[in-house]
Amino acid sequence: MPNNEKQEFSMEDVLNKAIEGDLDAFSVLYKENVQRIYNYVYYRTGNKHDAEDLTARVFQRALNNIHRYEDKGVPFSAWLYRIAHNLVANWHRDRSRKKEISIDEATIEFQGFNLPESSMIKDQEINHLMENIRTLPADRQLLLVLKFVDNLTNVEIAAIMDKSEGAIKSLYHRTLLQLRNRMDGKEQQE
Repeated sequence: MPNNEKQEFSMEDVLNKAIEGDLDAFSVLYKENVQRIYNYVYYRTGNKHDAEDLTARVFQRALNNIHRYEDKGVPFSAWLYRIAHNLVANWHRDRSRKKEISIDEATIEFQGFNLPESSMIKDQEINHLMENIRTLPADRQLLLVLKFVDNLTNVEIAAIMDKSEGAIKSLYHRTLLQLRNRMDGKEQQE
């Protein structure tokens, strides 16, 4: 197939071929979406190894069920996010409340000539923020990941979350206010 014909292949064509069982087409969908899904799962679990495992499960489930996929006018990635959301919800339900930290994640990496105190403070602030984000409802966590990690526009997020652009703007505003209030509340208690 000449190069110009390959460039004319739309993602819709690729998706249709994947639905028909074309593994090469599914591979294209995988490459297009794996980083986004991994980011979402990682920010919901906070653990690199669990995120890798759950991301693999998302795509395994998608591959096994792609013949059931129905185009409802939203991006294919929305279907993947729903699968990821369900797997993460099951993961949280099956896990005990005790937070486990792997040795890899607990290892301190020295960066340049940063003072240990400044690195520790920065790590504490990030951990504090992530703890607060993880207490938000799942739809708000998804919104933050899509907005700040995947850098999607409100229009793209609206399509993935099956909401209007106005609803996304409102949810985004309420989410940031809620997060700020939680952060301020915890700082005052300490």
